[in-house]
Amino acid sequence: MSNSAAAAVLTTAELPEAIRAVRILLGIADIARGEVDFEAAIRSPDVLARVRHVLPDLEWRASTGAEHGSSGAGDDPAACLPIQVSDWGRPLDLAEPFIATLGPDPAAVRWDLDAWPAVPEAGLEAIPQKYAYLTLTVNSRDLYQDEPSQDHTVHVHVRDRNGDQFPRVHWLAGQVGGRFTGRVEIAPL
Repeated sequence: MSNSAAAAVLTTAELPEAIRAVRILLGIADIARGEVDFEAAIRSPDVLARVRHVLPDLEWRASTGAEHGSSGAGDDPAACLPIQVSDWGRPLDLAEPFIATLGPDPAAVRWDLDAWPAVPEAGLEAIPQKYAYLTLTVNSRDLYQDEPSQDHTVHVHVRDRNGDQFPRVHWLAGQVGGRFTGRVEIAPL
């Protein structure tokens, strides 16, 4: 099993600013076969209805455990709120509609990229798909919604190899007007 280092490069109270940064980073990345993954803690029926409109076959489980309700058991998610949502391998164009559904509920949207390309003028080699991800945490500072907040954080993932990939993190942060503060989470792949 491998890990990536998810480095926070921009934290903002303005969701449109975070989305702008994600768009810039997606413009840099190789996304030809990219996918997007979703995780969220849904607490309200209104948010649930909006999310199910975007992701009708949503996978979920009750926050108190699957034995209290899950999509696998065919339960009604509205009767099991709050729920944990996880949906994987979706088309890239579903990311922004999903983000727009969330209201105050915390979530993480992870783009699985084909690569972070080489940037010769910055001395950066290409990073292959196995270690190339981008995550936007909405209403949360961390990847797993354990640290709810009223702001949003953009994380870039690189290979966790004794910090030797952090020059790329600094470079990517500079591209979106952010800065790498040293806050890193290890993300199992």
